[in-house]
Amino acid sequence: MAKHVEAGDKVNVIFMTNGVGSRSATSVSDIRHRQAAAQKAADILGITLTEYFDFPDNKMDTVPLLDIVKSIENVINEIQPEIIYTQHIGDLNIDHQITHKAVMTACRPQPGFCVKEVYAFEVLSSTEWSAPGVKPFSPNVYIDITDYIDIKKQALGFYSKEMRQPPHSRSINNAIRLNALRGNSVGVDYAEAFELIRMIR
Repeated sequence: MAKHVEAGDKVNVIFMTNGVGSRSATSVSDIRHRQAAAQKAADILGITLTEYFDFPDNKMDTVPLLDIVKSIENVINEIQPEIIYTQHIGDLNIDHQITHKAVMTACRPQPGFCVKEVYAFEVLSSTEWSAPGVKPFSPNVYIDITDYIDIKKQALGFYSKEMRQPPHSRSINNAIRLNALRGNSVGVDYAEAFELIRMIR
């Protein structure tokens, strides 16, 4: 995201749920803390717009898909994005699966449609935790983030309640190790990996 911003792009982020509502004894304070962390990360990354939907956390499969699609379509119609990044369809997290389906429905290619590229990204403690036989994440696009790795560490640091201590998969150390692995796979120090879903040129 920081690399897009430095290139002069406007970056907008949608949060589909509050991210904590499915946990036991979640309070309004927990939700506010999560949104404050998201805003701090957005500020340091240079994000233009942050949108918060209120779908039920880890229960998006209880909402009609059409309702989710329409919410995404409304934002697309408003900001006219050319590139969209979304969760991987094979993630363990049900909300990620539903979001991917809704994004692909909202981004069905039609004449004159603004979205020209759609990518799926990986999420630690979700993408790699899927069951055998589920579509694996197979990256085919690698973005060199070597010059932005310190900004990424700072952004992740705001999510202190979300990150875990090593050797948990969702630790800051492991996130950086994954970026090193993805980068070293293509001959750079750090990279983020994506699956290209569609590109129209």
